Amino acid sequence: MQKIKLWDLPTRLFHWLLVLAIALLFVTGIEGGNAIIWHGRLGIFVASLLAFRLVWGVIGSTYARFLQFFPTPSSVMAYLQGKWHGLGHNPLGAFSVFALLLLTLAQTLSGLVSNDEISFYGPLYKLVDRDVALWLTGLHKELAYYGLAAFIGLHVASIVFYKLVKKDNLVIPMLTGKKEVSAKDADKGYKGGGYAPLLAALLFAGLAAWGASGAWIPAPPPPVETPGFDW
Repeated sequence: MQKIKLWDLPTRLFHWLLVLAIALLFVTGIEGGNAIIWHGRLGIFVASLLAFRLVWGVIGSTYARFLQFFPTPSSVMAYLQGKWHGLGHNPLGAFSVFALLLLTLAQTLSGLVSNDEISFYGPLYKLVDRDVALWLTGLHKELAYYGLAAFIGLHVASIVFYKLVKKDNLVIPMLTGKKEVSAKDADKGYKGGGYAPLLAALLFAGLAAWGASGAWIPAPPPPVETPGFDW
């Protein structure tokens, strides 16, 4: 057995920062009150993380690229028949990854335009109609409790299953970036994902954070003063 470089540092940082951010979002969302301010800030941070991953999934290193692990009918069938021997995300794991990314994206977008008319106004709430904002606010809560939480639980359960049943530890490679493989796969370490792609992904993430913050939305005009009566 030999170790190869499977997950690059940007991919690993994205993964664990997203885990931390989502955990804190659940805590601040449940806590409410003053914590809701941090809930909003964390939502903007997650928007930047997702933007980074979108770009990194196209121009990043080998196993971070979406096309490398995009599940196809043939790859799923091969995996179910025990004939898939690839590296990185397996076809079923890829479904989980894409589902979690899409759910997190939906959760983030709905949160940015949320408006509970009490204590929280998303930074982009002015961009949608009031009724739409209220509907998306309800959807934001429903997705958190019944969608995202369920998929996270499924994701964790699959990691435990692979560890206990298949004797394949998926967590260690995501921490160290390295994975033990047979000698025939010793030359299959990741390639690409240099400084130029990283800079492009970081710039896009920064642009996404700025866009999600609503800083670009013009401030409303000051109220027009009506002249008083000069008695």
